[in-house]
Amino acid sequence: MQKMLTVTAALAGAILSGCATQSSNNFQAFQADDLNAQVRAGLLVQKTNSFFVLNDSSSSMSKTYLNSAEYSGTKLDVEKNLLNKFNRTIPDISLSSGLRSFGFGPCLKWGNTQLNQPLQNYSVSGFESAITSLQCSSGGTPLATALTESSKDIASAPGNIALLVFSDGMDEVSPVPAAEALKAQYGDRLCVYTVWVGNDADIAGQAGLQEIVSAAGCGMATDAKAISSPAGMSDFVKQVFFKPGSPQDCSTQDDDHDGVNNCADKCPDTPKGAIVDKDGCWAFHGVLFDFDSDKVKSKYHPMIKNAVDVMKLNPGLTIEIQGHTDSYGSDAYNQDLSERRALSVKNELVSQGVKASRLTTVGFGESQPVESNETDEGRAYNRRVNYKRTDK
Repeated sequence: MQKMLTVTAALAGAILSGCATQSSNNFQAFQADDLNAQVRAGLLVQKTNSFFVLNDSSSSMSKTYLNSAEYSGTKLDVEKNLLNKFNRTIPDISLSSGLRSFGFGPCLKWGNTQLNQPLQNYSVSGFESAITSLQCSSGGTPLATALTESSKDIASAPGNIALLVFSDGMDEVSPVPAAEALKAQYGDRLCVYTVWVGNDADIAGQAGLQEIVSAAGCGMATDAKAISSPAGMSDFVKQVFFKPGSPQDCSTQDDDHDGVNNCADKCPDTPKGAIVDKDGCWAFHGVLFDFDSDKVKSKYHPMIKNAVDVMKLNPGLTIEIQGHTDSYGSDAYNQDLSERRALSVKNELVSQGVKASRLTTVGFGESQPVESNETDEGRAYNRRVNYKRTDK
């Protein structure tokens, strides 16, 4: 009899919570737009001082996302990828941040909502830990409860606050009254930004998220497809954190002292001593390997030596080595080649004394050309390896 009661209780718990679906922490490769130059030039003026995320971790987010071929996985996986892209796009500004999830069951310690990360000083690595804490999805969609709980979460938030809601919007109870109460508490300091991560069957939820924004009186409602690209995500980040400013004369400024003025500098945080290309990026172009060989040719040894010298000159510096190709060859071959190219450069640096722990690698294949692939010169410039610092 006791065994039957135990089984019955377990089944009841499963019905109430929904099946818990696990999520991976494998994020898509993403080259974020760098907004720092626009901030320094005064084109973007910070308007938001704190942001707090409410993430839908209910059982509906365990369903496969069908609205874009770009993603293969659950709606929760898409939410996490979007949050990672958002995190990578935020420029170097002072912020506070936090994250709360909502659903029910084992994924939320059997509560309707869980504080994954309390409000704290923002950093890229710190907020990434909040994203990776979203391990699974289960239960209903109590967004109204999460909105009510967030009123305490953001009580200590400095300045203006952006509340970001990632969800398919398929709520059992309307969250609008809770949003209205939150707005009444925080007034003009609070704006709400919603991101709909849903399939065609969830279209009613998109309208529901728009109602929350309307209740707040400021912010915006958007969807996963609109903010998935680097350009779409940078536009979203601008909307959340900035207002237009009065431009300064960037042609006379060179904040990172690399010889390329701020107007033309596409990599505005080049470390001291780095040799840069015409775009101000720490990179070398025209990199070719012999057929089926990963050996870096001797003509590029001065560029390798410069990287070693820069790493020694800046002991706290960590970098991501990024490999790229031109458009010749298949997508799959070019992806593999770009990864091998980046790894080969890493191995060269390690062999000359740079600690492997300071280096990561990624390949982008032919997906990010910086010149036209219609000319020999353009293709040569696209065959490149560049370094992106990861210590900031």
